Amino acid sequence: MLSPGADRSAADLIARIAGGDETAFSQFYDRYAGLAFGVIRRVLREKDAAEDVLQEVFWQVWREASAYDPGRGSPEAWLVMRARTRAIDKVRSIRRKEQTFVAPVAEGTARADPERREDPGLQAEDRELVEGALARLPEAQRRVIELSFFEGLTQVEIAARLREPLGTVKTRARLALERLRTIFGGKGSPAG
Repeated sequence: MLSPGADRSAADLIARIAGGDETAFSQFYDRYAGLAFGVIRRVLREKDAAEDVLQEVFWQVWREASAYDPGRGSPEAWLVMRARTRAIDKVRSIRRKEQTFVAPVAEGTARADPERREDPGLQAEDRELVEGALARLPEAQRRVIELSFFEGLTQVEIAARLREPLGTVKTRARLALERLRTIFGGKGSPAG
């Protein structure tokens, strides 16, 4: 977990970005691109598409920095939620193309190639932070979070996959997110 000083520093960078400070943006990117890229790769798996989404995420950071509210969560959580949402949007876009037969999807986009799992932008510390937090969740809660965050499934899709009632899936997701907020020391919702 990052220190409260690191959180303040990141929040200060976001405030400076909101004012149009390109140097602050560059520093924020250098510090957090690995974290965002790791989240995106877990959802998308295809490196080229993940790199495109990473650019979209940081463009969104530049445009929406003024909307960041430190009372609603840490800068890391704010960024991770944007990365996750953009990656899931990309997966859904790919699925829509598959379902409408508009354009074939490359096999590499739909499945992770075990031989190409290099994560040059993913820092070991970030990966350990996320894995450590997930490991502290009960198995049923962890599974719901993984299916949602890393596979981009909706709660209805998770319920169908796990053959569990939708209410059970919703409760597990809520409890897991509450526990993760406690683990990461955030206040309020993880998204800004």
